[in-house]
Amino acid sequence: MEFGVHFASTVYPQPDRAVQFCQKSEQVGFSFAVAVEHVVWPTDYASKYPYNATGKLPGDPSTLLPDPLVWMTHVAACTEHMRFMTGVLILPQRNPVVLAKQLATMDYMSGGRMELGIGVGWLKEEFEAIGIPFERRGRRTDETIEAMRALWAGDDASYDGEFVNFAGISCNPKPAQESVPIIVGGHSEAAARRAGRLGNGFFPATGWDGDYKPLLAIIREEADKAGRDPDEIQITTGIDPEDPLNSALRLAEQGIDRVVVPSAPFRKDVAGSLERFAAEVIAPAKERLG
Repeated sequence: MEFGVHFASTVYPQPDRAVQFCQKSEQVGFSFAVAVEHVVWPTDYASKYPYNATGKLPGDPSTLLPDPLVWMTHVAACTEHMRFMTGVLILPQRNPVVLAKQLATMDYMSGGRMELGIGVGWLKEEFEAIGIPFERRGRRTDETIEAMRALWAGDDASYDGEFVNFAGISCNPKPAQESVPIIVGGHSEAAARRAGRLGNGFFPATGWDGDYKPLLAIIREEADKAGRDPDEIQITTGIDPEDPLNSALRLAEQGIDRVVVPSAPFRKDVAGSLERFAAEVIAPAKERLG
């Protein structure tokens, strides 16, 4: 099992603090860090945030939300082995050709350490501010994934879709990895189906005490339909911060490959708290799970 740190970009938005945190996380045994995204924060919005009971984003409009790609580039340049993942980038808000170029360059320059966690988005007012239709964002997301992979796969690439169209273009450099891994985020059956059809991984936002088996069954079913090996789809989710070791062990029994822990508890004593977590959770979990 691999361990990662979540919300790293919002807990450590300052350039020096971000580097300090990621360097120490890498040193003690965390494999990856997750950066979150919102391009803008509407002052008033009717859309319901789906991940807490209030229906509102945690924080307020003054909360620092660095662009995750810029933040990831900054900390990747100051680390050696740690991987970096968006969790999640709101994919239908992005131009697929420009994004493919950005991600390939980031992966090329970091030596193959980038992962793209994606979601379809829920904040309609944000889409309106950016000038992207909120409707049919699921189909726009699927086409963006397919189009970016076409650009990464080779030169003279073409794609003919409803929302994305290009012919005979090349985008270089290519990723250092064969293709930037795409991790589908979300808590719905639609997200699980998308992960089965198109994802290299799945990042369900169902909480550490949920039963993942129904969603994992959907992934396997969709992967089989698409002629893909479901065992190659990596599953990432959060663990209970109050009982992280036992939580990680229970999740491993459900087939979870990677777990994330919130970054905020490490803020007051970055070095000491990370070292304690590694000794009390990461080391014994790896010893028991192999």
